[in-house]
Amino acid sequence: MMYEVAVFLVAVVAGAVASVTGFGIGSLVTPVLMLRYPAPLAVAMMGLPHVIGTGIRWWRLRHHVDMAVLRGFGLASAAGGLAGALLHARAGAGLITSIFAILLVVSGLAGLTGFIRRLHFHGHTAWIGGLVSGLFGGLAGNQGGLRSAALLAFPLQPAAFVATATATALIVDAARLPVYFISKGSGLVTNAPMVALVAAGVVIGTFAGERVLTKLPMETFRRVVATAVLLLGLGMLIGGSWR
Repeated sequence: MMYEVAVFLVAVVAGAVASVTGFGIGSLVTPVLMLRYPAPLAVAMMGLPHVIGTGIRWWRLRHHVDMAVLRGFGLASAAGGLAGALLHARAGAGLITSIFAILLVVSGLAGLTGFIRRLHFHGHTAWIGGLVSGLFGGLAGNQGGLRSAALLAFPLQPAAFVATATATALIVDAARLPVYFISKGSGLVTNAPMVALVAAGVVIGTFAGERVLTKLPMETFRRVVATAVLLLGLGMLIGGSWR
């Protein structure tokens, strides 16, 4: 029972974090699920709660999506993420995860120092930035952190930032969720109560985090996102990949 309570509380925190930074649900909850379930099943179990939380976040913020950024960076990031996910099984997981973690640390530091804002992604550079961030995220099995880090290069207000990151994540979720049901369908059915518990926590956290998002000044918001990216990178370097 204590484990279930812990999973629920982590899911609430993850949903709130994702509402503010545009990522965090899978990054925070999956390692906790892996304490009891095999890694492939834990990842699949996060599929439905992730798409539910992402879908709610997108619906609430859909009017803030920056369509120009989504068409360039967002679609390229989604395509790169799917390509990276397909290559994930063939890649050297340890090396890729280390490279990915270092990229997160560097991106987080660049965000905190303001350097990343000097990149000014636009046009072809937006497509390249989206593709590269998505590719490495897909290879490492954790796309949200690097995607949000790259989005710091765009002059987006907090709501537009999270909305655009969320819309991109939803595209990826729509493509990968059927794969989870096909490959791990029986395991998902068997563990449906845990999946439902995680989904409930994510939903509660999503609505709670939205209130925080609306109150954050622009500069504070950027520092929060950059710090979250930096901590994720350090966590991956210290603890290794959760996949």
